[in-house]
Amino acid sequence: MHLSPPIDQPSNPNYEQDIAFVTNLNKWVLNSIGIWPAVLSGNYKLLPKVLIAVSNVVLFFTLMQCVLHITLEQKDPLLRLKFLGLTCFSFISLMKYWALIVRKPMIKYCVEQVQDDWKQIKFERDRKLMMAYGKMGRNLSLLSSVFMYSGGIIYHTVMQNTLGSYVDEQNRTIKLLIYPTYNALYDVQRTPVYELVYVLQCLCGYIFDTTAVGPCGLAALFATHICGQIDIVLSRLDELAAGEQRGKSDSYGGLIKIVDHHLKILRFSATVEAVLREVCLLEFVGSTFVICLLEYYCITDWNENNKISLITYSLLLISLTFNMFLLCYIGDLLIEKSSKMGVYCFMIDWFNLPTRTIQGLILIIAMSSNSAKISAGSIIDLSLSTFASVLKTSFAYLNFIRNTIV
Repeated sequence: MHLSPPIDQPSNPNYEQDIAFVTNLNKWVLNSIGIWPAVLSGNYKLLPKVLIAVSNVVLFFTLMQCVLHITLEQKDPLLRLKFLGLTCFSFISLMKYWALIVRKPMIKYCVEQVQDDWKQIKFERDRKLMMAYGKMGRNLSLLSSVFMYSGGIIYHTVMQNTLGSYVDEQNRTIKLLIYPTYNALYDVQRTPVYELVYVLQCLCGYIFDTTAVGPCGLAALFATHICGQIDIVLSRLDELAAGEQRGKSDSYGGLIKIVDHHLKILRFSATVEAVLREVCLLEFVGSTFVICLLEYYCITDWNENNKISLITYSLLLISLTFNMFLLCYIGDLLIEKSSKMGVYCFMIDWFNLPTRTIQGLILIIAMSSNSAKISAGSIIDLSLSTFASVLKTSFAYLNFIRNTIV
């Protein structure tokens, strides 16, 4: 008796390698803060919850000390302004981390959908289409990681060494740290308290950078996957018209499959938009304000000829700006690609199709008018024009700060 293959048997024999290629970078990054939906067993089952708890404690440890130092200890207005940028970045990073924790079940669903789509590829040409966009998503994630982690490492090493130490009025040697501390809580100058706090601050910096890299990597992974799926649908439309012209296809049956695939893409796109909505809003608001402050720090360090600090803040400025640019570029790519569906229906030889099939194409055109997108809190769609708005707004705030301080 003939036995049919199991439903979950893969059509793509290389799906494990393909999935690993497109997801491993995001998996390594988000696993470190407990966000990636890993399937663990035994004693390791609680590891993501432990990582989330530890990360929250470290972030709170740094953020609360920054707030207390600015409000109760620091009197210099320029130093207050510098620490304000650090505090704002810390607060935004904590909010983004909480947003990722809340959206973790939806992230799991999206990752499983990506894996299922790779698993069910039937034709090598479809695999090539998806792999082209998979490589693009991986490269975008890699660029985000390189820029953010490089800026973070330089800030936590070069900047720390540049701060050095000084002798106060009581003839005590005061060793400085990159993040401010609140002296009423403990004596940070004691050993090994100083070393322990520095290690915690480095760990905090890593979590800050990861909460910036993680959403960008997820956006790149999901958006490029959607683009690959759209390319597959477009190739099916070509086959539909060509097959009808040769009289070798059931055009209406093929159209039903295309519409079903298109609906699946739209549902997945809506889920991705919901996953990234709050994170992108926080990134949009935080980047506008922090980029403005970093620009001001660069100007003041240039005037004071503080070369090391100028280079460090410039690298941080480039890192944050580039990360925001990547998010907007990914959003722009998704809008442009998804809007092509309706246009492409006009470009095929639709006049060779039966009337009933042409009426079905009108449905695809209507559905394509509501293109897939990544929005910042459902308020503004991320695109290259949005990135230009971020830069314009940050420069406007910069002029306001300069006029106010001067």
